[in-house]
Amino acid sequence: MNSEIIEAITQIAKDKRIGKENLRDILENIFRSLIVKKYGTDENFDVIVNIDKGDIEIFQEKMVVENVEDPVAEITLEDALKIDGDAEVGEEIVEVLDPMAFGRRLIVTAKQNLNQKIRDFERERLVEEYQGRIGEIIIGDIHQIHKRGIYINQDKTEVFLPREEQIYNERLRRGDTVRCLVKEVSSQGKGPEIIVSRADKQFLIRLFELEVPEIYDGIVEIKEVVREAGDRSKIAVQSIDRRIDPVGACVGMKGVRIQAVVR
Repeated sequence: MNSEIIEAITQIAKDKRIGKENLRDILENIFRSLIVKKYGTDENFDVIVNIDKGDIEIFQEKMVVENVEDPVAEITLEDALKIDGDAEVGEEIVEVLDPMAFGRRLIVTAKQNLNQKIRDFERERLVEEYQGRIGEIIIGDIHQIHKRGIYINQDKTEVFLPREEQIYNERLRRGDTVRCLVKEVSSQGKGPEIIVSRADKQFLIRLFELEVPEIYDGIVEIKEVVREAGDRSKIAVQSIDRRIDPVGACVGMKGVRIQAVVR
């Protein structure tokens, strides 16, 4: 069984970005579930996962008794002496479980559970990551276009640009590289959906922050934005430094900054 788990771990290391601590916890929980399924409890069991060695050890603590009433928690002296030659009645003994005792079917179940746990972990991590990026501009490539919106690949993650968040007169095609604003993260349905926007006025604000250093540094403040996406926009700006012309800073030399935003 360990060889199969090592293979699974190796594949995870290649394809997933899961830390050793998180992977260890996932594996421990899976094997504790297997123990409960087979023995009805995991109270007298220990599961030790060594990610670096790709090794999983399962230990079962049993009380040495003369007559066994509970085979999960008790062991006869005769059997205990096979494990520890100094065993005595009334003492606890630790038995190392043979992985194959779980059976081939349970091993297959473990691998399926492992894949499911990894998917759950990835979804949770994705939601957490992009919730922290709400209001940030990202760049991605369009890979699918549907009636309800556009799917964009952004750093191996799929984000969704709904039709109502698009610029109405913009014609985007598959393969185009676009900038979008991370607007919200929805965890409903089969998995998390990262909603992005090109029509939101916050997108315009973030573009000005990227193109105008004075805005990014806080010298020039954007006081208000009114936008009809695809047609026209107006922004009100104010400078906290009398030496800085806020409008001139936004427009740039020969209009280079404002043209960059327009593009």
